[in-house]
Amino acid sequence: MEELLELKGFLLSGNITDALLLVEEMTEMSKDDKLNKIFSFSIVLLLHLIKQKAEKRSTRSWEISIFNAVKQIQRSNKRRKANGTYLSQSEIQETLEDAYESALKQAALEAFEGRYETEVIAHMVDRDQVIQDAIALVSGN
Repeated sequence: MEELLELKGFLLSGNITDALLLVEEMTEMSKDDKLNKIFSFSIVLLLHLIKQKAEKRSTRSWEISIFNAVKQIQRSNKRRKANGTYLSQSEIQETLEDAYESALKQAALEAFEGRYETEVIAHMVDRDQVIQDAIALVSGN
């Protein structure tokens, strides 16, 4: 809200240069927020995919969490007015790869009632396959 008031002040005073700089900064802040949301939901998505692969089973709760995470990633990535996306397919993959370690650590706490360390869980699943499965879900394939 503070930025909007500052922008209004710049425009009313005719300070177009500073107004444009502030608009650029606000645009970056908005995109950062979108990227952080996508990253957070990527962790949730990967966490449940890892648990499914490691335990070789699924639950309704995991399925719903996967569904909701995919929907939130898709929704956060969609540019409403421009009819595009914030992240390209390769950037989605980079985000998933970045989120994988956090998801793996969380999965180690949850899978098999937390009996196994992260390294053990990591050997139970194929990292690249989990990421590819996540990409397919987010892409709607």
